[in-house]
Amino acid sequence: MPGAYLAIVGSRVAAQASYRTSFLIELASQVLLIVVEFAEVYIVFHQVRTLGGFDFAEVTLLYGIAVSSFGIADLMVGHVDRLPFYLRNGTFDAFLLRPLSALGQLITSDFALRRLGRVVTGLILLAIAVVVADVSLTPRHVFLLVTTPIAGAIIFSSVFVATSTIGFFVTEGAEFANAFTYGGNYLAEFPFTVYGRVIRRFFTFLVPVAFVAYLPALALLDRRDPLGVPEWLSWCGLPVALLTSIAALAVWRNGVRRYVGAGS
Repeated sequence: MPGAYLAIVGSRVAAQASYRTSFLIELASQVLLIVVEFAEVYIVFHQVRTLGGFDFAEVTLLYGIAVSSFGIADLMVGHVDRLPFYLRNGTFDAFLLRPLSALGQLITSDFALRRLGRVVTGLILLAIAVVVADVSLTPRHVFLLVTTPIAGAIIFSSVFVATSTIGFFVTEGAEFANAFTYGGNYLAEFPFTVYGRVIRRFFTFLVPVAFVAYLPALALLDRRDPLGVPEWLSWCGLPVALLTSIAALAVWRNGVRRYVGAGS
């Protein structure tokens, strides 16, 4: 079964690689997008010295983790937000007829290589921030640096899948899904100390965006959460990612069970 999915992804990659100029332009546009977004952070720190108790280097660390995590998720599963379109035109029915996982087919239905630009730029910013923020590279910190973008990508991928299932219940739910995916990415780029209590709790314990960058960054910087979150939670990115993925699959299966077909 994995071979079938790899073959599908391989065909997508080959198709995009055949148009090199177009691919390079789209890749450059992704890099430029991240640079422009980061300029927003840079401009903010021209007006203030700290943001929610974090200086520029520390916020850059948050930003690098968030962007690289979201970039990986967007590359792998970001196109699941097209589910409502597939449901309306009947394409999803074909997914159900094939002897493959419907979710697996949906995930491999597109693979935009241009999104690598976001991933690479995020990782570069993360590497720079580690040096500038003077993160001590102890074995446990190195482990956290390696696993945090992976855990963050799993969390964002789970959010993509879970929120896309709104398409099984409403005709057009893209904006609802975007509020949690792209909105969650924006929240993860900044310290949670700048948000209100309701937002902090919602995006920590219901939609675990805080585990993407904010809490791991506290551990990397050897800082305690000013808001009183237990220190050990900063090291729980992978377990939370696993639980989030299980919850997302449960939501997905519930949506598929309720699907009755596109009709005639």
